[in-house]
Amino acid sequence: MLGPGTAGTAAAADEAREAATVLAPLVRREEPGCLDAARGAIDRVDAALATLLDRRAALAGTVQRLKPVGGFRGRDMDRERRLVAAMARRAPRLGEELLRPVMNAVIEAGLRLAEEERGGPDLGRRGDG
Repeated sequence: MLGPGTAGTAAAADEAREAATVLAPLVRREEPGCLDAARGAIDRVDAALATLLDRRAALAGTVQRLKPVGGFRGRDMDRERRLVAAMARRAPRLGEELLRPVMNAVIEAGLRLAEEERGGPDLGRRGDG
């Protein structure tokens, strides 16, 4: 049983562990030597990626509220192309061709989430014609 004042300490320790899990793949490159270690390294990268995707979706929701025309109708395809090109410079092994569909999926997921949080579908969405 935790003593008085230790609940906050336990929560702070949990928060610190989560921060380390999320940040470690960004600051330390692992070179695993076996399958389990490689899968563990992927799990740590996936934890960081999930946190970053959630943060991106929150920021994209803010953008949707601030844009004069939001949602699928307000997409800026030139900006999206520049984004993919910039990411390809940071991830040259993937390049623009492989990153393009990934970022399209990320952007569309963020737009769908913003619609849900706003309480309605965007009529400019593809396929809703």
